[in-house]
Amino acid sequence: MSVRKRTWKNAKGETKEGWVVDYTDQRGKRCFETFGRKKDADARHAVVKMEVRQGIHTPTSASLTIAEAGEAWIKTCEGNGLERTTIRDYSLTLKLHIAPYLGRVKLAQLSAPMVRQFEDKLREDGRSPVMVRRIRTALSMIVADAMERGHVSRNVVRELRRGKERKADRRAKGKLKIGVDIPTPDEIRALLPCLQGRWRPLLLTAIFCGLRGSELRGLRWQDIDFDAKTVRVHQRADRFHIIGRPKSEAGERTVPVPPPVLNALREWKLACPKGDLGLTFPNTWGNVESHSNIIVRGFAPAQIRAGIMVEGKAKYTGLHSLRHFFASWCINRRQDGGLELPAKVVQERMGHASITLTMDCYGHLFLSHDDGDELATAAAHLFAVT
Repeated sequence: MSVRKRTWKNAKGETKEGWVVDYTDQRGKRCFETFGRKKDADARHAVVKMEVRQGIHTPTSASLTIAEAGEAWIKTCEGNGLERTTIRDYSLTLKLHIAPYLGRVKLAQLSAPMVRQFEDKLREDGRSPVMVRRIRTALSMIVADAMERGHVSRNVVRELRRGKERKADRRAKGKLKIGVDIPTPDEIRALLPCLQGRWRPLLLTAIFCGLRGSELRGLRWQDIDFDAKTVRVHQRADRFHIIGRPKSEAGERTVPVPPPVLNALREWKLACPKGDLGLTFPNTWGNVESHSNIIVRGFAPAQIRAGIMVEGKAKYTGLHSLRHFFASWCINRRQDGGLELPAKVVQERMGHASITLTMDCYGHLFLSHDDGDELATAAAHLFAVT
């Protein structure tokens, strides 16, 4: 294994020179890689020497391109049974954001500086910090899948330090704000009398049970226990109207239902369109309702009737704002005569996979009981004892 200088003439008769890494891989095959600068050849030589010694080296000539590895990754996702929505998003990320920049790059040539330059280019072309992070995550998954297939020895994307960037993303996004991202209790009070028709039971369930939009669209009558006063989340409907399991194992849960919501559901059951799926909130033909239909025909008009508007339009644009309200209401409903729930219970009601996710989203909404007066009293007590 060596690094040597090479001189040759091109098709125009011009003299060219470069530096060649000449080595034999772990399979006994002789390989050559040419570089324009000696320091690049030396750096590659050091990496190849280590990889050959460990038996994990893949020659550049035998390496897949990132575009080819990406297509193989999509097939892996399909084979693993991922939802159509997820596969569609991954495919678009590969096609629109990764392949145009890195598609022809060999996996064996991908380096940390190259990934950093890729991220910089994405930002220059107008991608948001959150979008850049998602694209980088997809790239890392592509390389990880290629590693498992034996096409590359290491995942340089995963090795990058990302902690500071994630903190920067969180600072840019900010915490969820009541009155901005989360409807206020007064707004909900104004909204309730303005809920009408078939949208009333659906939106009441969203407000007081915290179900995701996909879970509402996939909810069945058999999942509602009127005697136990609970709703069991057992399935969801994706954007393609395909029924499937909840987003995670924790997504399968049982949520208590307040009496006013149960009464609205009882009334709605008499008028609800019948269908083979037995859905609680179907469309006119008994099939899965469109998410956009719920917003455009139900949620937005109700806000306008209630005067919850910004610049003449409905203030809250998505059903997830009602899910945020449910979380905030669970955390602090003393003003409504109730008690705040422990964080673990809030996690279970929301169907979050981890308590970390719950606290990252809503931790700042928990009231601090360690106020100044209480702290002063506790300190005085300790000093009195000593």
